[in-house]
Amino acid sequence: MRIRRLDKETRADLLENLLKRSPGNYRQYEKTVAEILERVRTEKDAALFEYTARFDGAEIHEGNIRVTEDEKKEAYEAAGEELVRIIRRALANIRSYHEKQRQYSWFDSKPDGTLLGQKVTPLRRVGVYVPGGKAAYPSSVLMNIAPAKAAGVDEIIMVTPPDRDGKINPHTLVAACEAGADVIYKVGGAQAVGALAYGTESIPKVDKIVGPGNIYVALAKRAVYGHVSIDAIAGPSEILVIADETANPRYVAADLLSQAEHDELASAILVTTSEELAKEVSKQTDLFLQELSRADIIRKSLDNYGYILIADTMEDAVDTANEIASEHLEIMTKDPYDIMTRIRNAGAIFLGEYASEPLGDYFAGPNHVLPTNGTAKFFSPLSVDDFIKKSSMIGYSKEGLRKVHEDIEAFAEAEHLTAHANSIKVRFE
Repeated sequence: MRIRRLDKETRADLLENLLKRSPGNYRQYEKTVAEILERVRTEKDAALFEYTARFDGAEIHEGNIRVTEDEKKEAYEAAGEELVRIIRRALANIRSYHEKQRQYSWFDSKPDGTLLGQKVTPLRRVGVYVPGGKAAYPSSVLMNIAPAKAAGVDEIIMVTPPDRDGKINPHTLVAACEAGADVIYKVGGAQAVGALAYGTESIPKVDKIVGPGNIYVALAKRAVYGHVSIDAIAGPSEILVIADETANPRYVAADLLSQAEHDELASAILVTTSEELAKEVSKQTDLFLQELSRADIIRKSLDNYGYILIADTMEDAVDTANEIASEHLEIMTKDPYDIMTRIRNAGAIFLGEYASEPLGDYFAGPNHVLPTNGTAKFFSPLSVDDFIKKSSMIGYSKEGLRKVHEDIEAFAEAEHLTAHANSIKVRFE
C-alpha cells in the first residue's frame, strides 16, 4: 500500500479522489435507468418480465415470479442446518439491538385543556432490495428486514434477481424467511425498483424502498425518491483505521483488506502516528495478498483508493477521520474510548483490536447498512427510525385558545393572511 505523510495537500487530494466514487458521478447510466423505469411504470409486468429475461437470462412470468413454499423448503435443505443455526444466532443479536430503538407515541396535557403530542406510526408496506449477481449477502437481508419488523411494518416485500434457472440463492432465501419477509419476488435491477415504486400486476406499490444494489439500482432509487421514500444512495464500501504504535499491524492489515475485497471501488485507509506501524502494515498486506482468494480485486481497490497516512499528531488523525466521515471506522490505539469521544463523523465505530469490522457486518447486532461517501456527516445507519413516521398532535380547549388567540391573530395579520386570522376570530365572536 502507498504510504504518504499527512498534510493539507494530501488530505485535499484524498478527499477529491474518494468523492469520484459517488453514484452522482455516473451520469452516463441515468438515461438507461430512466427508460427502464418509464417502461415499468407504463407497461408493468410485461416490461418487468422482458428485462428479467434480458439482464438475468431467466424466464419469469406471473406464474413463477413469487417464491413458493416448496422453493423455501428446498432452500433450507440446500443451506444446511449449520448455516441456518448461524443465521438464527446472528438474527437474535440484530433483533435485540433494534428493538431497543423503538419509539413510542407521547402526549402532554395541561389543566386548561391543551394537549400536545406525537403519534408514531409504522409504515404500512416496505420493499427490501437484495442484490444477486456476483455474490449473495444473506447478512444484508437480516440487516434490512430486522429493523422493519422491530418497527412494526405491516408488510415487507423482498425483491432479488434470480439465476438463469429462475432460482433464488438459497442462503438469501433462508435469511429472508428467518427475518420475516412476507412475500419474495424474483426480480432485480432498476426494473425491480420501478416495480416497487409504481406497482405492477404482480408486485404492489410500497411506501419505502431500502437495500443496497449496483449503480443501476442506486440511480433508480434516486429517481423514484419523492414518489416513494428510500433509505439512502449507497456508494462503495470503505474503512478507515486510526492506529498508534500499540496496534497490531497484522490485525490492521487484515481489517483493511476485509473491505478492499468488496470491489475495485472500495476504499481502505490507515491513519497512524507511527511510521514503523505504517511500514509493517504495508508489508502485512502484501503477505495476505499471496493467500486471499479475491486478491485481484483487492489489488485494484488498494491501487485506486488504498492509503496509509502518517500523521504528526493524533489530533491530525482524528481531524482527518472526521473530514473523511468513513462508513466504517476502527480505532486501534492505547485508549480507543478517548479517541471515540472526539469522533464526530462515522457510520459505525469499532473500538479496540478485537472489534473488527466483520463483527459488525455479521453478528454484533448494530446495522451494517451505513452512510458512505462522506454522508456520515449528516446520515445515520439504517434503523427502526427508517420504518416509522411521526404525526404531530394538537388539541386545545376554548379556555386554552382564549389565552393566545390575540397573539395568533396578530401574527397572521403581520403575514397578511387574513383568513388565518379570521379562523381564530370566529371562535370568539
